[in-house]
Amino acid sequence: MKQETKLIHYKGSIDESSGAVSVPIYQVSTFRQDAVGRNLGYEYSRGDNSTRNVLEDYISELAGGEFGYAFSSGMAAISACLMCLKSGDSLVATEGLYGGTYRVLQRVFKDYSITCHYVDTGDLEGVRRGLDQGASAVLVETPSNPTMRITDIAEVGRLAHEYDAMVMADNTFMSPWLQRPLEWGADVVIHSATKYLAGHGDVLGGVIATSKQMRSEALEVLKLTGGNLGPHEAWLALRGMRTLTLRMRQHSENAMQVARWLDDHPRVTAVHYPGLPSHPQHALARALLQDAGYGGMVSFEIKDAGRREVFRFFEALSLCVPGTTLGDVHSLLLYPAHASHRTLSPEERTRVGIGEGLVRMSVGIEAVADIVRDLEQALATLG
Repeated sequence: MKQETKLIHYKGSIDESSGAVSVPIYQVSTFRQDAVGRNLGYEYSRGDNSTRNVLEDYISELAGGEFGYAFSSGMAAISACLMCLKSGDSLVATEGLYGGTYRVLQRVFKDYSITCHYVDTGDLEGVRRGLDQGASAVLVETPSNPTMRITDIAEVGRLAHEYDAMVMADNTFMSPWLQRPLEWGADVVIHSATKYLAGHGDVLGGVIATSKQMRSEALEVLKLTGGNLGPHEAWLALRGMRTLTLRMRQHSENAMQVARWLDDHPRVTAVHYPGLPSHPQHALARALLQDAGYGGMVSFEIKDAGRREVFRFFEALSLCVPGTTLGDVHSLLLYPAHASHRTLSPEERTRVGIGEGLVRMSVGIEAVADIVRDLEQALATLG
């Protein structure tokens, strides 16, 4: 039977007695579902919309993937990837990963009989032990949030593929300008677009880029669960991504200078930044990032500090802003023990390297002398 799409036009007119204006209405009937796309293009915005499609094509190209999908938040993107697993599957994940990811694994997917083995993914033998227990996927976060541990994506990919396991990589901290996990062997790369991609702290979103292997599964989850990104948010993300190269370059340059300054400060006992030669995985970070920069994220430990001292330090800041996000043009600081990783027990936080004096900093693109001056005066209040 010949497929038809009925296009109805209503001409605009003005009622002379009332002055009311009748505007044109253009309607495409979708009762012929297989004709959708042949004329005006889109059936239903939850499935597709043109602005979001532009963003998805853009992130796919930037990340080196074949397909991209945009979600309403970074957690929606991560959750969609996890939904591609089946009940009874197990997963190997970076220990000490972002608290939101940890919570969704423990509170949501655990109820669907998905078991997670948390390992140091920088230790290939630990990854292998998890895979030996039948894991069907590996979730890596590199650098990890907030301890800045690095995973050798290429080696983890090679090992996982020996077991026919999929590799999912959260690349939020680095962005595709600094690191492209798909080129190192990951099957799916995930970004919270809220952070560096959009870059201005004014939009919520998440994206994934992948190959044909996950295309149909990810698209099905996106359409069925309704976690897709709206067109206005997609437009905002695209606007921010136009300056991604400039911003990431400046974030990286500023973070390196801030990390070096903190490393010499008597009130700081440790600085975690992959660009420092003192970082235990500096050589690996240099190989993965290929001297493009080491990102804008730094974490550091304040000497003899607990919650009271960290709060006093935060309250003394004037330029840098305490906040629970990252990747903005402004410098932002977060206290992991009280914010992103607050649901972990003290013992769990200690095990993954999150002490009571640890501070995470998203170094902005302000004049670096101003950033350092603000940190210096705030640390001075601690005596």
